[in-house]
Amino acid sequence: MEKEWDIIEVLRHSRHDWLNRLQLIKGNLDLNRIDRAKEYINEIVIEAQHETKLSNFSMPMFVRLLLKTNWEKHAFLLEYEVLNEFSAVKIHDGQITSWTEKFFSCLDQAVEPFQENHLSITIEPQSEGVRFFFDFSGIIKENELIEHFLKSSETKVDIKECSESELALELFMPAL
Repeated sequence: MEKEWDIIEVLRHSRHDWLNRLQLIKGNLDLNRIDRAKEYINEIVIEAQHETKLSNFSMPMFVRLLLKTNWEKHAFLLEYEVLNEFSAVKIHDGQITSWTEKFFSCLDQAVEPFQENHLSITIEPQSEGVRFFFDFSGIIKENELIEHFLKSSETKVDIKECSESELALELFMPAL
């Protein structure tokens, strides 16, 4: 059962994230690491730009899923990138959200917990639909779970790489 997020919980998590970021910047400034503080500020700006692009899509369920994923208990850290702004394209929000939730659950079971597991999702809107690239790096202990999930998926997924330390998938959702 999916947890319902109320506005107070969302604001609490968001405030916590921002305070952590500010502390990192302040710590670097206190240590006179001006260049590192500037780099970190630039990283935050880029992340905020991707969040803005993501939030402008007509996929509220998928956007909500990505925005809250790192606040939940997962065996991986999620990053996402939106390659361009093409918010006019509409795809089946429920289908991509459901597939991604199941994929996250599969990953949680298949990877070694408490390791440096990273999942990057690149979103490329196009006039004919949206292309999603899922790139995982970390320690995959149960490759069979992932293979079974991908074979039984009703959504067509192109497997680019699958090893003990990397997984690269491409998924295309046509425009409605």
